[in-house]
Amino acid sequence: MAVLTSGFATALSGGNELEKILSLAKRAGAEAEVFFTSYEKLPAIFEANRLKQLKANQGTLVALRIIKGGRVGFAITTRLDNRQELVNRAVEVSQFGASARFELPLRQFYPQIEVYDSEINGVTVGQMVDLGESLIARLRAHSPELVCDVEVAKETALVQISNTRGGEASYHKSVIDIAIEGILIRGTDMLFVGDEASSCHPIRDVDELACSVINQLELAEKEASVATGYLPVIFTPHGVASAFIPSLALGFNGRIVLEGASPLGNRLAEQVFDPRLSLRDDATIIYQPRSRPCDDEGIPSQRTSLIENGVVKSFLYDLQTAGLANTQSTGNGDRSGGLPAPRVSALVIEPGDIAFEDMVKDLREGLVVEQLMGAEQTNILGGEFGGNVLLGYKVEKGEIVGRVKDTMVSGNVYKVLSELAAIGKETRWVGGMISTPAIFCPKLEVTSKS
Repeated sequence: MAVLTSGFATALSGGNELEKILSLAKRAGAEAEVFFTSYEKLPAIFEANRLKQLKANQGTLVALRIIKGGRVGFAITTRLDNRQELVNRAVEVSQFGASARFELPLRQFYPQIEVYDSEINGVTVGQMVDLGESLIARLRAHSPELVCDVEVAKETALVQISNTRGGEASYHKSVIDIAIEGILIRGTDMLFVGDEASSCHPIRDVDELACSVINQLELAEKEASVATGYLPVIFTPHGVASAFIPSLALGFNGRIVLEGASPLGNRLAEQVFDPRLSLRDDATIIYQPRSRPCDDEGIPSQRTSLIENGVVKSFLYDLQTAGLANTQSTGNGDRSGGLPAPRVSALVIEPGDIAFEDMVKDLREGLVVEQLMGAEQTNILGGEFGGNVLLGYKVEKGEIVGRVKDTMVSGNVYKVLSELAAIGKETRWVGGMISTPAIFCPKLEVTSKS
């Protein structure tokens, strides 16, 4: 038996129960897979600068997927004591299920990808509250009128996957997230700032977060205006995440490709993007919240090159979509409470060779976009993005001169990323999902009410 470990070499407590479920499924004439997860989450939630809520959440999910008569059946429960009912429901659903285009994975070994730090158990409620209060105090010492919403949350999870072909995997994961959203209201003017940090390790202080938000506040102290037209635009890592990633995540999704809806579907091995742009999906980076030793189907995690020097290299698949596409799963099967589907793990954009400060110095007139609001309300499947600049700055003669208001930026991801002015050399994680540098676009449509 090959047991996947991430610091642990034992099966989870529900292991015997999972074997009983598999045994019942085999008696019903089905191949079967059981996915089990148990989690504990404790958030400290601050609203309007005050501690609002401390409430621990615990949960268990058992998902049974079967293949009977060549069709897929599926059922879920939050209990382990109604095994026969779970199997009966999956068998009933299989009569109307999709044709199975995959086989469940055999026994195999997995990469050792550390995503659990036992020290997270020592993080107390008091320490989490102290982190939130310290962050709010630091920011309000700089801007007393700032109203802050903060969440400090720690979560641990256990995962086990077993199937009737002998495949088995189990691992533990730990995550701590700290997120801050601040609003500064002066008359009719509203300034929004914020940032977040996440790790599988305990987060001991909020210095980096505080400095980031204070920098936003200082850059936004003055106001500036831009004229409607086409301008160079620099997207910070947060700006990249809000403007480009929703479309790219869909464009490289194997299910969207199979449906013929992805603009990249028939462009494999073509030069679609700027030759300096490289992007990969990577669930193998240790102690990153989106990493894991295997996906939710028991397929080993891997690094999958999506864009290599501007060339489209691959798409992301789970077992079913890979079977339909006559290829192999890339280890991107993600359940999200239902049947597995292909989804990104963690996206990594390779850095360039130009510092952010040098990008700004190169601008005679342009914008720096920190955050777009409403970018996902456009035709993101077609690559369109556009929205209000929730936080952004005007650049004049190589210097940031103030915050812009009532300004929109729009474009098409595939066109914009096909010809770039520069890619930054400093990268950072945004939301635990994407590691990216700043990206400098030579010309984008800008609309302003000024």
